Amino acid sequence: MRVSSIAQPPRSSDADTIAIGVFDDDSMPADAPADVGELLASGEARRTLKAVAVAHADGRRWLLVGLGTRADFGAERARVAAAAAVERARELSCRTLCWELPSGSSPAIAAALVEGTLLSDYRFELHKSAPAGEPDAPARRLEHLILAGRDGLEETVAEATTVAGAANAARDLQNRPANDLTPSALAEYASALATEVGGLTVEVEGRDDIIARGMGAFAAVAQGSEQEPALITMRYEGPNAAGPLLGFVGKAVTFDSGGISLKPGAKMAEMKFDMSGGAAVVEAVAAIARIRLPVRLLAVVGATENLPSGRSVKPGDIVTASNGRTIEVNNTDAEGRLVLADCLCHAVAEGAERIVDLATLTGAVIIALGSTYAGVMSNDDGLFDALEQAGAASGEIVWRLPLHAEYAELIKGRYGDLDNAPEGRKAGTIVGGTFLSNFVGDVPWAHVDIAGSAWDLNRAYVGKGASGYGVRLLVALARSYVG
Repeated sequence: MRVSSIAQPPRSSDADTIAIGVFDDDSMPADAPADVGELLASGEARRTLKAVAVAHADGRRWLLVGLGTRADFGAERARVAAAAAVERARELSCRTLCWELPSGSSPAIAAALVEGTLLSDYRFELHKSAPAGEPDAPARRLEHLILAGRDGLEETVAEATTVAGAANAARDLQNRPANDLTPSALAEYASALATEVGGLTVEVEGRDDIIARGMGAFAAVAQGSEQEPALITMRYEGPNAAGPLLGFVGKAVTFDSGGISLKPGAKMAEMKFDMSGGAAVVEAVAAIARIRLPVRLLAVVGATENLPSGRSVKPGDIVTASNGRTIEVNNTDAEGRLVLADCLCHAVAEGAERIVDLATLTGAVIIALGSTYAGVMSNDDGLFDALEQAGAASGEIVWRLPLHAEYAELIKGRYGDLDNAPEGRKAGTIVGGTFLSNFVGDVPWAHVDIAGSAWDLNRAYVGKGASGYGVRLLVALARSYVG
């Protein structure tokens, strides 16, 4: 979709459909046609958030989109309103939609309208055949979005388009089946980005390199699959970059059967989504590089399958991570923390000064927080504060869970240093984060468990399937380090 902005009123655009937001406590825009005002006067159009009514005037369609009260209106409500407008626009076979920016809107509102439109217009149809008898039938999609009514929005709109596009690209990666998106395929995709995006470099290492690095935890997960694992290291340094070297780490288990500790068959197909953290990291780094944020960035993604075979790691095996910590693998389905353990060590060794990891780590986080918040554990208040503010700005909100010394007792191993899956069901998400804290040393670090948010988020602008959760969060976090 093409996205642009104009300083003139929406009537001056060539849009076939114009969207006007209406607040509970505001009058209609003065330049709106009389037919539009009559919809409000008759009660056919409502001002409540997400309500949409249609009028025809001056040779085009006008959408009246309820925004609720002005006091409650912000970026997240703008995304929701944009999604409501897109849904109705698609029903009307709209090709070009022009949003009139609500009076007094900040650039953040403009960016949110772009994000809500692009995210809600997303479809994954890579493996669907064309409708019978209509092989060349065009998809019912918007072709052009225009934001009207404010000058100087070009950069805001361009960056919002890039970031929302990166989130949708992450959704494409998530939605691809595991026989298509193998660890090697994800590595090839990341490598291709380096040829397209200036300032971005990518290094890929395979099984032998992982073993040579002493990454015994990562290698143990990968050994059950015939597919080659991939340690993907991405680097970016923006123009006149300053500040700390940010480290993003992503779990990318492209299919998780549970290994020898096999998962139940029901919904196992969803375990293609177990690479969602890695997808978010890859696309966030690409977006940051495309908009040329002046930051220094290192990203590490561990990609592998977790499958049962005669070579698989077994319950009770003891493996050694690259920092020398030994781990009892008492449940092979707690594999993500094994992959991340070595990836975090790698980020520390490469000099990362602030580290955030994203992972679909525990089902327990869904029980605790549902899909509304991602769970966060952190050893640094300042980093968590920055992450929380980034969540508020992006709409990908996070909730902090505690790291207390008593939780460390739960993960002590009987025969090794650590137990990857302690018996009992206490504090499952916190136990996962506590385990990971053993692999970051003194570096400020935050672990983001996105198992409840990575798919089937069911927000107005992101419904079923992959959500791309984490891309916009990480970009907003990187922005906070721009001086």
